[in-house]
Amino acid sequence: MMIEFGVVAKGLVVSAILLLMFTIERWRPAAVSPPPNIARLARNMGLWGINLLSSPWLVLPLTLLAAEHALQWRGDWLSGWPSLVLDLLLLDIWLYWWHRANHEVPLLWRFHSVHHLDQWLDVSSSLRFHFGEVWLSALARGLFIVLMGIDYLSVLLFESLILIAAGFHHSNIRLPPGFERALSKIVITPSIHWVHHHVVREDTDSNYGTILSCWDRFFGTRSATQRAPDMPLGIAGEADKSFARLLLQPVKRPGA
Repeated sequence: MMIEFGVVAKGLVVSAILLLMFTIERWRPAAVSPPPNIARLARNMGLWGINLLSSPWLVLPLTLLAAEHALQWRGDWLSGWPSLVLDLLLLDIWLYWWHRANHEVPLLWRFHSVHHLDQWLDVSSSLRFHFGEVWLSALARGLFIVLMGIDYLSVLLFESLILIAAGFHHSNIRLPPGFERALSKIVITPSIHWVHHHVVREDTDSNYGTILSCWDRFFGTRSATQRAPDMPLGIAGEADKSFARLLLQPVKRPGA
C-alpha cells in the first residue's frame, strides 16, 4: 500500500511541476519560441505515453524485484538519512555513466538518438525517449540496484528528482544570468544541457550529468561551449522524423 501511494504521489507531484515549467517557458522563454508545433509535441507526448503505459508491467515490477533482492552489505552502520543520501549519489553517478554509454556504444545510440533528433527543446523534450532505451535502462539499473543494495523508496525519490531535473534542464525558461551561473555550479541547468543537444557532435558527446553538475568536471566531459539562443539543435545532417519512423529508428539501416 505504501509503495502504491508513493507511485501515485510521485506521478501527481511531478506532473504538476512539469506542467508549471511548461507554462513558464512560454511566458518567459530564454530562446525565441517557434510557432506552436503540434506535430512535434504530439511525437514527444506519444513516446512518453508508450513509456507511461509500459511502466506498470515492466519498469516498476523490475525495479521492485531488484530492490527486494538487493545485496544487504550495509548493515546497521549505514542506515536512515546517510543511507538515503548515498543511494541518491550512487544513482546519479550511475545515470551519468549510463547516459555516457548511450553515446559511446553504437547499439545504445540507435535508441538514444530518438531523443536527440528533437530540433527544439522544451519541457516535452525531457519525456521523449524510445521505449527500447527505457527498457534497457531499467534492466541496467536493476542490476545496479542489486549490487549497491539500494532501497526501493530511494529509487522512487530519485525518479521524482530525475523527472523534475530533466524537465528543468531541457526547458526554455529564461533565468537571471547570475542566478543560473551560481546554480550551474551545483546542478545541471538549461545553459549546460542545451549544449549537450547542440548539432556539433563534440558538444553532443559532453555534459552527460542529470542532477549534479560535478560529474562532468570530475570525468573531463564538461564542454567549454556556451549556450546561445540561436544554437542549432539536433543531429547534424538529420531532420526530425514522424512518430512511426522514430519508433523504427533503432532498426533502420545506417544512412537511411
